[in-house]
Amino acid sequence: MKTSLDQHDALLVVDVQRDFLPGGSLAVPGGDAVVPVLNRYLGLARGRGLTILASRDWHPENHCSFRARGGTWPEHCVAGGAGAAFAPGLELPPDAVIVSKATGSETDAYSAFEGTGLARRLRERGVKRLLIGGLATDYCVLNTVRDALKEGFQVLLLEDAIRAVDVKPGDGERAEREMREAGAVPATLEDFAP
Repeated sequence: MKTSLDQHDALLVVDVQRDFLPGGSLAVPGGDAVVPVLNRYLGLARGRGLTILASRDWHPENHCSFRARGGTWPEHCVAGGAGAAFAPGLELPPDAVIVSKATGSETDAYSAFEGTGLARRLRERGVKRLLIGGLATDYCVLNTVRDALKEGFQVLLLEDAIRAVDVKPGDGERAEREMREAGAVPATLEDFAP
């Protein structure tokens, strides 16, 4: 069944940054494969005049999530550094809304909604439904989808434009199942009317 898009929809690209791509400090296996698919969604969104947003980790050098500070992860996405840049080839338009998260040294944020004012910004634009894709399925995508649903937004989970870290095998599949059970509707490019 084809899904139509209108001004109440927005596309949210989650954390498609260099450090999460192969060769980056916190690489998601196959993370670069989302870029051409997301570019097709970006073209679709631009053609329909939708709001386009892109979240990013934007950490200070001494961020609490880094192993050097006792955190879980290697140093990644340091604000202004090469690893924090959006993926090469990701065709974000100049008017895309950039949502920077986990910007304080003592707070972490997997969700694009956490501490960013994103829900308010979306409501101000009349957005009711979010198309969400990006990295990584089992962390930032999962938490962003959870919060979007809690905030009352409908969610289309772009299953062809996500990839998982899979720290434990199957984490990505479990995350996708959780998102569907919470109310996210799975979608792929084929589901959108031309």
